[in-house]
Amino acid sequence: MTATWRKRAACRGIDVEIFFPESDDDAEAEAAKGVCEVCPVRQACLEHALAQREREGVWGGTTERERRRILRQRRKSA
Repeated sequence: MTATWRKRAACRGIDVEIFFPESDDDAEAEAAKGVCEVCPVRQACLEHALAQREREGVWGGTTERERRRILRQRRKSA
């Protein structure tokens, strides 16, 4: 089932390859992060990725390493 936020995503219609760089390096993720930066549903996308434990790609303007860091911080705060 497609989340309703996806219909409004800035990445809709863009080649998904840019969202799956070869490495988790910030420089390689720059193009995808640029799209996410102006996305109206960036936060919803990020929350989806965190909830689903997305292990690959750029979601909500974050790489997998950045999402792991966010999850660790949230666990410490809980």
